[in-house]
Amino acid sequence: MIKSLYIRVVLTFLFSVVGGAVIAFFVATWIYEDQLNDNLRVTLMDFGQDISRIYELLPVREADSYVSGMKQLNSFYVRIYDGKGQLQIFSAIDGHDPLHVTAGQIADVLKGKVVQTRTDGIDPILIGLPLKTEIGTKAMFVEQRAPSSSTFIIKWVLNFLTYSLIAGSLLIMVAAMYLIRPIKKLTQATRQIAAGDFSVKLNIKQSGELGTLARSFEQMMRELQQLEQMRREFVSNVSHEVQSPLTSISGYALALQQADITDDERSRYLQIIMAEADRMSKMSDSLLKLSVLESQPQLQQRVKFSLDEQLRRVIVALQPQWSARNITFELDLIPALLIADYDQLNQVWTNIIGNSIKFTPDGGVIAVSILQEIDDVTVRISDTGIGIPQEDQQRIFERFFKADRSHSRHGGSGMGLAIVKQIVLLHQGSIRVESEPGRGTVIVVTLPFTGQQDS
Repeated sequence: MIKSLYIRVVLTFLFSVVGGAVIAFFVATWIYEDQLNDNLRVTLMDFGQDISRIYELLPVREADSYVSGMKQLNSFYVRIYDGKGQLQIFSAIDGHDPLHVTAGQIADVLKGKVVQTRTDGIDPILIGLPLKTEIGTKAMFVEQRAPSSSTFIIKWVLNFLTYSLIAGSLLIMVAAMYLIRPIKKLTQATRQIAAGDFSVKLNIKQSGELGTLARSFEQMMRELQQLEQMRREFVSNVSHEVQSPLTSISGYALALQQADITDDERSRYLQIIMAEADRMSKMSDSLLKLSVLESQPQLQQRVKFSLDEQLRRVIVALQPQWSARNITFELDLIPALLIADYDQLNQVWTNIIGNSIKFTPDGGVIAVSILQEIDDVTVRISDTGIGIPQEDQQRIFERFFKADRSHSRHGGSGMGLAIVKQIVLLHQGSIRVESEPGRGTVIVVTLPFTGQQDS
């Protein structure tokens, strides 16, 4: 089995050209065979009739002398039989192998008939004509001696096809080499990527399908590089996030083995171990939830519900967190109906508002509003918290990323906003952040509007 694409392209071209040329040649010959033979028969008939006319007008000796000097004998072979079977040959060149003439054919021509004999194919053709002379009727047989124009055309066509095939083969070899080169580059690049090397440069400037393939490959390579970077960061972050509670659990478990610790210390150590285990459990649940969301091609459950009512319920559910710190909510919630996954959107508002509460100082203000347009509905959640630096705003939706690590009470898994973004994307919506350090943060969520405003 031939594995080289280059050889396949060349052989396919040769097979197609040779096969097409052979088929075309035989089909054309078969279609025009009768016409070519008719043209040849007319030529032979005209020449034979000219000779017959000479013998009718001149005495036999003068006619024989005249015919023997005709230039046409370079192309025609003439035989004349008399009633006694005597043969007279007129030919300018010796060595011709004539077609066989039977006694029956001679007899038919002597009786005044015209006899025509042909072999398979185009050439040759033998025509027998009665030749009337002053001494009686003779039988004249004329055949083509030199190849006819049709035979010459066929040979020319065959030579032309042969040279065309040779020239075309050389050209297709060069063209195929040019065609295969970018594919070889892609193959080599694939091997490098498989080995973990993403610094591959194809430098393929062709247009058309191969150019499109090369540019798509480069785009895929860049995305794979980003995914690899994300994978490394993910592993690093998971290791870091898991290591911290494990270290605490291990340290306090060792402390519990000491015999001289008091009951209060033992109780405090157990509470720390339980809190760290709970943190690891929540992080594991968040990772699992995010993995499920990323593998989910579309929403599974859609229901029609009131968006403004859902936001109010989330704020009431979080009341223990904000009321104790004298945080005030300013609501501008117009009635709006949505058809979406209720539980997932509930998780979105819980995570966003929960973050706003964490990063808003005591006595601060959190504003929640709904803006309804023709095609979508927008929810704005703003706070008067510490804000997010400009360089961190593009990364707050990444896994494990924490914009502020300085306050221990703000600590978390860093998975909340990553889950939020994935849920919003599943709803074919968008999310963005507007923030300045020290001036608070605004999270804007836009969702496709599929309901109707209450009257």
